[in-house]
Amino acid sequence: MGNEENKFLALYLILFQSAAETTGMVNRLPWFEREFPTGLPAHLLPVIVERLRGTPTRLADRLAGVPEEVLIRRGGSSWSIQENVGHLLDLEPLWKQRVGDLAQKRGELTVADLTNRRTHEANHNAVALEGLLTAFRTARGALVRELVTFPEDGLSFTAVHPRLKVAMNVTDLAYFVAEHDDYHLAKISELLGQAAMPEEKPERTIR
Repeated sequence: MGNEENKFLALYLILFQSAAETTGMVNRLPWFEREFPTGLPAHLLPVIVERLRGTPTRLADRLAGVPEEVLIRRGGSSWSIQENVGHLLDLEPLWKQRVGDLAQKRGELTVADLTNRRTHEANHNAVALEGLLTAFRTARGALVRELVTFPEDGLSFTAVHPRLKVAMNVTDLAYFVAEHDDYHLAKISELLGQAAMPEEKPERTIR
């Protein structure tokens, strides 16, 4: 890394020092331990759709100006910030399939790959963040269109979520996706906070 890049990274860490406060917040419950409300009324769907529509913009705003070194930094086996972004993109086909399941009145929603193999093998750190954000915005736009044009006579239809074993209608599913978005946005904020915290230096031994 050159001197100019070092200066830019140092400036970023100063400007975003306040992000470190996020590490002091209440810990997030692991995703697979979460429970979700079901039977949500259809009148909430337009409100939830706006959350979904806004995720690409919130994501882009959150990561504006973040140096590449911070974006691709990994902590052990945990995903980097950029890999969390890639994961959101990776799941868009699943969400669209599940909306289709409900529209076609199938009894069970499409099964997810709980190992997240696609994200683990995608090497999202090797591509430009802007490309991931653009692809996510496009994919999310397609999902939003599916929800906006969802058949009115299918709004109350439910299908079983294969992992949770609960019946979900389209509003429940939209809420589930919105919560998944925010779960990873919170993780990204956590990682930004960790990057902004000064590294602990070993204590000097007094001889």
